[in-house]
Amino acid sequence: MTIPRLLLPPEGENWSSLETYRRNGGYSAAEKAIGSMEPAAIAEAVKASGLRGRGGAGFATGMKWSFLPKDGKRPRYIACNADESEPGTFKDRQIMERNPHQLVEGLLIAGFANAIDAAYIYVRGEYRAAYEALTRAIGEARAAGYLGRNILGTSLNFDVFVHRGAGTYICGEEPALMESLEGRKGQPRKRPPFPAIAGLWRRPTIINNVETMSHVPGIIARGAQAFREIGTEKSAGTTIFGVSGNVQRPGAYELPLGTPLREIIFDHAGGLAPGRQLKAVIPGGVSMPVLTAEQAMTVTMDHDALQAAGSLLGTGAVVVIDDRQCVVRAAAVIAKFYRVESCGQCTQCREGTGWLHKLLLQVESGHASATQLQAIEDVTRFMEGHTICGLSDAAAWASGWFLRRFRADFEAHLDGQGCPHDGTSFEI
Repeated sequence: MTIPRLLLPPEGENWSSLETYRRNGGYSAAEKAIGSMEPAAIAEAVKASGLRGRGGAGFATGMKWSFLPKDGKRPRYIACNADESEPGTFKDRQIMERNPHQLVEGLLIAGFANAIDAAYIYVRGEYRAAYEALTRAIGEARAAGYLGRNILGTSLNFDVFVHRGAGTYICGEEPALMESLEGRKGQPRKRPPFPAIAGLWRRPTIINNVETMSHVPGIIARGAQAFREIGTEKSAGTTIFGVSGNVQRPGAYELPLGTPLREIIFDHAGGLAPGRQLKAVIPGGVSMPVLTAEQAMTVTMDHDALQAAGSLLGTGAVVVIDDRQCVVRAAAVIAKFYRVESCGQCTQCREGTGWLHKLLLQVESGHASATQLQAIEDVTRFMEGHTICGLSDAAAWASGWFLRRFRADFEAHLDGQGCPHDGTSFEI
């Protein structure tokens, strides 16, 4: 079967220049949309395609666009999330470095479809190469008449700007991203109002991530039905799975949604080292609940199947853990990340992430009993669903589900026994 490539150039090619991108059909979708389609028809095509957000929540993109007010008042904005700070996630980086014009074209089409004045791409601060590629692409697009004023000889005015973050995970959260773009501390603000009503500078705003917007040109060029025919009924199209951990060929693999997780690990990523056994898999970035080896061998990588298995697709970042690794150590390392990255605004998150990290370190070292395991359960329930943003929930899911699905491994550490593993360390 030929695997469709909707996002990444084939065979490792780089289409970052305007010349190369146009030679491969680039900007033809924008010319079609602006030259011969009504804005409402474009938005309807995105809705009909079944495109769901690729940033974590999987919300229907066309539905999100429809929440914008119909009063026609301007200005209105797009905030494009390119922060990509979820450990294990590196798919948007591939697009920005190798195919940045496709993102720019997607933003242009979305801007035309929704009467939007400008897009702001919020790029993770550590992504210097991605930032430079985007900046060059935007400059080329502006010089060629695809951005700026009177685009393609029409009355359309639209532009794209890039903003670099400062290495803070919390700015991947929509409300914190907007606060940072506005020049304030990157800290989530309460909702409602939601971004579609009062987003950037309290004006109507669409927020989508890089991969989501990069799918828009293909949907317009090939049609909504062609996109729907890839993937599953409720998870259409391709996505980029970033595979890392204990595999022989870690990397970014663009595959249809609904691809079996077993196929991703053992066929595309080369499987485990000789003699090793699969222990666990985090299927969508470290904020998603971990799966056991048995679950991983049967589940498919789409929203419905993973939800039924007790996890979520998230960002499609697959972290593979083999039998050399200590799952308690893995949980403790992830808990430390969330402890450091909590903005401290909400008590449940500020205190809970610290408690989880301390408790997991006690378990790993053998200085714990069943009391500490119960405390982990209690703290995670205290954290879930009680904060302004989702960081607290993510930290609770990571720690709680490692304990629930690998309780025997945790119990093997208790009462002075210490870690039974050989010292191999899990890192993110």
